[in-house]
Amino acid sequence: MSVVQRHNVRQAGAGATAMVFAHGFGCDQNMWRFVAPAFEDEYRTILFDHIGAGGSDLSAYDAAKYASLDGYADDVVALCRGLSVAGGVFVGHSVSAMIGVLAAKKAPELFESLVLVCPSPRYLDDDGYVGGFTRPQVEELLEFLDTNHMGWSQAMAPAIMGNADRPDLGEELTNSFCRTDPDIAKRFARATFLADNRADLAGVEARCLVIQSSEDVIAPQEVGAYVHRHLANSELVLLDATGHCPNLSAPAETIAAIQAFLQGPSRG
Repeated sequence: MSVVQRHNVRQAGAGATAMVFAHGFGCDQNMWRFVAPAFEDEYRTILFDHIGAGGSDLSAYDAAKYASLDGYADDVVALCRGLSVAGGVFVGHSVSAMIGVLAAKKAPELFESLVLVCPSPRYLDDDGYVGGFTRPQVEELLEFLDTNHMGWSQAMAPAIMGNADRPDLGEELTNSFCRTDPDIAKRFARATFLADNRADLAGVEARCLVIQSSEDVIAPQEVGAYVHRHLANSELVLLDATGHCPNLSAPAETIAAIQAFLQGPSRG
């Protein structure tokens, strides 16, 4: 099976530069349906599903490989090389922001620009670092997911999405979580919430945009500011949006931030 089939790749647009969109935990490429089309006139857009998500080849899932985010980053590198991506744009949401950072470190030639939507290099608080979660909170979250995948999805998705006045958004994320294979979801959650990629922010050659929601229970403002400070060539945009998924809840703002970044030089 080709890498395109394995990751359920969908391409559009006819631009010379590739723009790769990567989804977050418990989601699939459908999370970009309001954003990606805005770039089809100027870019070759590439949407895909991580192995274990959406329409990917579930038989390709390897528990050992995907026990850490490096396994997903290796997939991004292989996918992009298979699609002849060079000097492209990577747009990663949530955990895929750090997956993109890792991929860019492994293969700097792939991406000239990284767009990191609600990124977090570490979800756990640490000395002098606000991640948003204490270790007992994360352990409780993972235990809840282990014992009751459906209940976890129904409880967590609306909180992650925010925008309580738009319950359809929370319902969509809930359904997305529920469609994910429970065993794969448990392993991906551990790889996500127990990761510490702070050191990986150093030495990133690509120009970076950090997009932060004004209210986000998963990646608070302190986290976005930290990522911005530790990426040498980065720009931080604080959206007037709430929740962890502005690609769904505030697509126009998200598109505008990305377009402004891609059209202008870094402002530091």
